[in-house]
Amino acid sequence: MSAALSAERIQQILEFDNDQRLRYLVKQVVEHQEMWILCDEHGSVMLNSEDEDCVPVWPNREFAESWCDEEWQDCHPKAIPLKQWMSRWIPGLEEDQLAVAVFPSEQEDGVVLYPEELEYELRQQQKKMR
Repeated sequence: MSAALSAERIQQILEFDNDQRLRYLVKQVVEHQEMWILCDEHGSVMLNSEDEDCVPVWPNREFAESWCDEEWQDCHPKAIPLKQWMSRWIPGLEEDQLAVAVFPSEQEDGVVLYPEELEYELRQQQKKMR
């Protein structure tokens, strides 16, 4: 479980570009062994990018929680353990032909990856941290 982020650190991270947010998410997920999604009464919420239906993911609770307003006010953040993400979510997303919106911000959709591409990035980070 990750420690709470300060308001100053949150602001610094929100200024990252898409690639910096992708790298930050991968490092945080591997370090803390969890990533965050948003859920409502029907399950995980989805975003529609230009070409793909996506499940948005965030590296920390604070960033996921910041999306729980307006159209997603009935949603709540949920941590997904990394092992569960790799064993159940990756195959399920592939089967359902869904992509992943990595760390979207208010201004940008984030990097859109296929599940196996995110899995590759996470495994590469795991190797670096060994």
